[in-house]
Amino acid sequence: MEAVLSIAGSDSSGGAGIQADIKTIAAHRLFAETALTALTAQNTLGVTGVLDVDPAFVTQQIDAVFEDIRPAAVKVGMVSSAAIIEAVADALERHGATNIVVDPVMVATSGARLISEDAVEALKARLLPLADVVTPNMPEAEVLCGFPVNDDASMERAARELAGRVRGAALVKGGHGVERADDVLVASTDAPACWLRATRIDTKNTHGTGCTLSSAIACGLAKGLPTEEAVRAAKDYVHGALASGLDLGRGSGPLDHMWNETRGRG
Repeated sequence: MEAVLSIAGSDSSGGAGIQADIKTIAAHRLFAETALTALTAQNTLGVTGVLDVDPAFVTQQIDAVFEDIRPAAVKVGMVSSAAIIEAVADALERHGATNIVVDPVMVATSGARLISEDAVEALKARLLPLADVVTPNMPEAEVLCGFPVNDDASMERAARELAGRVRGAALVKGGHGVERADDVLVASTDAPACWLRATRIDTKNTHGTGCTLSSAIACGLAKGLPTEEAVRAAKDYVHGALASGLDLGRGSGPLDHMWNETRGRG
């Protein structure tokens, strides 16, 4: 059984962050490992508190994982400070980590900001160059690229620019669109764009969608799938988790991470 390491923040309500990653990895029948970067007090209505983990302790967690059960893939989610980003990047470089999926988490589904301004610059400089896949949504792509991302043309432009900053591919997610949920994957600056078209599922329960997708991609890479195949499989998994219709909480509820198990599809 291959292991997948999630480096991310904790979501006390269980729908996003480390908790969503663990459920996703388990649903893919892989072994979940974690390195906590932050504790959050949150639920489906919003985030009420964030407590960063000391960067030195983040390093300690990553070292402990790599020195024993080495992960076949790594997902990096919420890294809220420049110091934590430096610690994560240093550790991943030192251990020669492979199959790194970077989900540049900046704002929670509820709208709460989860990253400082200086951390954005550190993310661009230190984490993006290590990414085998980077998975921004449209607002995150705007921040990373510095121009509006609001239609197919600008999504493709952003994916192509980001592909030039990572060691692998860039996936710009279109879930913020009104009628569609089309994503675009670009493997390199001169590669043709690969559009992953999908109808938008009419649900308010999208808490943790980005966390789930990025960890599902990491699972595919850990299993040895090519990047495009891993992304397509992850998108299908998230589509099923949204379509399952789980309805918990009074706000934007979580996905049904175990939908494929409960329907007997294993």
